[in-house]
Amino acid sequence: MIRFGVDLGGTKIELVALDDSGKELYRKRVPTPKVYQGTITTISDLVTEAEAELGQKGSVGVGIPGVVSPFTGLVKNANSTWINGHALDKDLGELLQREVRVSNDANCFAVSEATDGAAKGKAVVFGVIIGTGCGGGIVFNGKVHGGGNGIGGEWGHNPLPWLSKDEYQSTQCFCGNKDCIETYVSGTGFIRDYQANGGNVSTGLEIMERFHQGDTLATQTFERYIDRLARALAHMINMLDPDAIVLGGGMSNIDEIYRRLPLVLKQYVLGKECKTPILKNKFGCSSGVRGAAWLWGKG
Repeated sequence: MIRFGVDLGGTKIELVALDDSGKELYRKRVPTPKVYQGTITTISDLVTEAEAELGQKGSVGVGIPGVVSPFTGLVKNANSTWINGHALDKDLGELLQREVRVSNDANCFAVSEATDGAAKGKAVVFGVIIGTGCGGGIVFNGKVHGGGNGIGGEWGHNPLPWLSKDEYQSTQCFCGNKDCIETYVSGTGFIRDYQANGGNVSTGLEIMERFHQGDTLATQTFERYIDRLARALAHMINMLDPDAIVLGGGMSNIDEIYRRLPLVLKQYVLGKECKTPILKNKFGCSSGVRGAAWLWGKG
């Protein structure tokens, strides 16, 4: 059986076709039309073209930067704003004459890494994206846990646990709340913290270059980052106790995280013991589109 996965982004739409073993059979990327009808037509055309090339039909899953409301059936909270308020799964299903499964892109990342990625074989997986923003997805036995409200795994929009006096009420999140985890552990939050303490950089890579050169401010900023990430993940471990946590997004490429984070993490986990594997993703920027294909399961 062929599974088509589609990653619907703000600037590009990517399609991949996988066989039962996860082997990639086809891939194509095109610019995103920033209007709704153009978007669903483009996705439909990509699937039709791929099926003609491969000579067979397949299931279709789509990852989006938002969620489908379980109450209205309409997309909400998408930063690709032109898809908000539309029944994307139903409308695309009508064009393709089959059921289409749609899920948040962080959920797709998590199911990809749980199916045949870094956490393959683990029953309960928490996937974390720490890039420009911060997202999360929960997978149980290879299936996304979206939750009754469609927001399962939205860990980044809870308050950072165990706030210090200096941290309390110090950040403003786009969601309207203060002190969200996203504002501290995203790549954006990492840069913000360095700049707020007098540093002048525009990327996290610059901070890490200075860290490796022994720069005091960069070292202090990274140490605060590790401590905050440990607090945030310990909160999830205390509630969910997953078999593995997989990191994705730009910050996941910092190798020092995997050496330092486990040492700090157990300080915050209940009982002061923690052996939860903290894993770097296997498929990188391809995890989202692969996970969209795996929304239909494996085998």
